[in-house]
Amino acid sequence: MKRLIWLGAFFLLTGSLVAQEKETERLAAAAKVFGEIMDAPDQSIPKDWLARCSCVAVIPSMKKGGFVVGGRYGKGAVVCRKGEKGPWGSPSMITLTGGSFGLQIGGAAVDVVMLVMGKDGVNTLLKNKFTLGGDASAAAGPVGRATTAETDAYMNAKILSYSRSKGAFAGLELKGAVVQQDEGGNKVLYGREITAREIVVEHTVAAPPAAKPLLDALNKYSPAQTKKAL
Repeated sequence: MKRLIWLGAFFLLTGSLVAQEKETERLAAAAKVFGEIMDAPDQSIPKDWLARCSCVAVIPSMKKGGFVVGGRYGKGAVVCRKGEKGPWGSPSMITLTGGSFGLQIGGAAVDVVMLVMGKDGVNTLLKNKFTLGGDASAAAGPVGRATTAETDAYMNAKILSYSRSKGAFAGLELKGAVVQQDEGGNKVLYGREITAREIVVEHTVAAPPAAKPLLDALNKYSPAQTKKAL
C-alpha cells in the first residue's frame, strides 16, 4: 500500500515538473522570438507603436498544416504594462488557433506577435475567448522605421499583429484567429488557479523566474516611461 502511495506521489511530481518545464520553454521561446524580431535592422516592430501598446502577446512556432488552409495551433504568453506607461507585469498564458495566414506553404512554423492597444483592447483580451476581426478589430501592424504613420487602420484597431516565417517578418492581418486564455498553463506557472485579470490587470502575482528573459526583452525595447518623459 505504501509503495502504491509513493509511486502515485512520484508520478504526480514528475508530471508537475514536466508541465513546469514546458511552460518555462514556452516563455523562453517567446523571449527569443521577440528579441530576434526587434534586433532585425529595418524589419522590426516600430518602437513608437510598441511604446503605445498596453500589452504584447508572443506565440512562438505556431504550427500549421496544408497549403493556405489547414489546422493551426500555437501557445504563447501575453504581458501587460502596470499602468498606462509603466513597467511590464507578469505573463498570462494564451493559445491562438485558426486564422488566415495568407500564402504560406507546407507545415512551416510561424511566429506571431500581437500588440494590444488601449483599454478596449485589454478588455477584449480578458475574455475567455475572442475572435480577431470579429470580437476584436485587428490590423496588420506597421513594420520598420519608415512605416509609422498614424493611419485609420492602425489607430482604430484593438490588435496589431505580425508574423515571421522562414526569416521573413511582416504585418499580418489575422482574420478569424481565436485567442483563448490558457488556464491550465497559468495554473502550472503560478501554482494555483488564477484568472488573466488577476495577472495582467490587477497584478496580484509576481512574475516567476521563468518569465525574466521575456520581461528583460520587453523592458529593453520598450522601458517604462517616467512622468518627465511623458
